[in-house]
Amino acid sequence: MQFRSNQFNVPEVTKNIIIINVLLYIATYFFGYEQLLTEKLSLFHYSSPKFRGWQVLTHIFMHGSLMHILFNMFGVWMFGARLEQMWGAKRFLNFYLITGLGAAILHTAVMSYYGSQGAYIANSSVLGASGALFGILVAFAMYWPNTELYLMFIPMPIKAKYLVGAYAAYELFAGLSGVQEGIAHFAHLGGALFGFLLVKYWNKNNRNTLY
Repeated sequence: MQFRSNQFNVPEVTKNIIIINVLLYIATYFFGYEQLLTEKLSLFHYSSPKFRGWQVLTHIFMHGSLMHILFNMFGVWMFGARLEQMWGAKRFLNFYLITGLGAAILHTAVMSYYGSQGAYIANSSVLGASGALFGILVAFAMYWPNTELYLMFIPMPIKAKYLVGAYAAYELFAGLSGVQEGIAHFAHLGGALFGFLLVKYWNKNNRNTLY
């Protein structure tokens, strides 16, 4: 099966997620609110004086660069729209928020385990929808494992199950080895893990809604 996106009629939740992300990006970098929005909405460690409880969710609506938001919102549109069409708006919104929460939980747990302290932990933050997007990719690969995906830099189709599996393996390697510093690899893995567990739970219990 070859995957082609025909989602020009973007489902409501997917569309609103993209709109919110774009509006916050514009407000952050074009209207002079970078410091304010970054400090209030990005995710800081719970020991930081800048931490606020809502950041465990709001960080997935913030982005640090143009390529960051373009890549993530393209992925949300390409793969998230298909999941929303299958699940419905309510379940997809819950999935997006829960995988974002999972990204925050695992990232924070790993930072705490490795004992990051002092000025770094007080001033560094995490932002971006990448954790939630990785959860979306995992769900997509679980429902359509043999869908063939095409990447610009690989001249052949790759089945979703292999691509997502390889991506997860790389994120784990990068997180443990410390390559690509400045990227929250364990946040990505947290979103993937929570996405996997949530799909397994829903399928096992045949739940149509999540309250």
